[in-house]
Amino acid sequence: MSKAPGKKSILASFAAYTAPVGAAPEKEPAVREPAAPLARVGAGVVGATQRSIAELRAERDELKALVEAGTGRELDPAVIDSSPFPDRLPDDDQTSFEAFKALIASEGQIVPILVRPSPDVADRYQVIYGHRRLRAARELGLNVKATVAQFDDRELAIAQGIENAARQDLSWIEKALFAARMDAAGVKARDIRSALSIDDPELARYRAVCRAVPEDIIQSIGRAPKAGRTRWASFAKAFAGETALDRVRETLAAAKVHDSDRRFVLALAAATDKPKAEPHDVALRNSTGKTLGRAQFARREIKLTIDAKEAVAFSDFLQSELPSLVERYYAEKEA
Repeated sequence: MSKAPGKKSILASFAAYTAPVGAAPEKEPAVREPAAPLARVGAGVVGATQRSIAELRAERDELKALVEAGTGRELDPAVIDSSPFPDRLPDDDQTSFEAFKALIASEGQIVPILVRPSPDVADRYQVIYGHRRLRAARELGLNVKATVAQFDDRELAIAQGIENAARQDLSWIEKALFAARMDAAGVKARDIRSALSIDDPELARYRAVCRAVPEDIIQSIGRAPKAGRTRWASFAKAFAGETALDRVRETLAAAKVHDSDRRFVLALAAATDKPKAEPHDVALRNSTGKTLGRAQFARREIKLTIDAKEAVAFSDFLQSELPSLVERYYAEKEA
């Protein structure tokens, strides 16, 4: 499905709407509202949810109206909680965030975050998007500019997904976790697909991976932005038994690497590696019980330990017998 040049997609239109008129966005790309149209995102939503353009426009307009009806204010970050559907894993590199925080410190916050009143606790809020701006304000000891709007869980999930689609910087596993958390909260599949701009097969893949891979392992690995759908699916298939799970946990616990892509590679190798066979010891005895020594058989190694009194004589015997043993081995193998 194509779109005429210059026209904004539905999702891009809503994302652009959330900034105040005339306000310049922060210079950090992770929080900047998109200036360019995102045709692929809008087309993907239409195909994924099999709904008409009119339905999507109606949904966008509903969310826009909710934001427009909201009130702008400054809030203490201490009264703002995370979204009920976390969609971020820790960043490997804090350099970009520190630069962003320095920009907020020097120039102030321009674009407000979006929050809703907490449905559970009076006088508290939940952030819908703007997590980085909220974190920067919290660390700087500043109040945060916020638009407060009344969103239910479904509207929150879709609005959060739209904002992420506009930035397109969630890794595959972060999207899968976002979908899993919406699933757990009872958000309908059509709304999850809309929030993430995905189709049914992709949602099924998200679910399969998050069912197979425990969340503590995903958290230990992190964002892994280079590990896409295919590699995560392979990783999930490796969790057929407890041994793979134990190997991965041990590997991640021992890993001293800060890069999440590298942690994923280590975890994948641990999950797909076949466990080594335990060494098997055999006593070398004759029919009368006289012991010559011991033989230890491992996967790629045979170790003989011979009694000191017999070592020299048995060594000579073995050397003379080995050629015929090799011949017998291949003759029986090829028979």
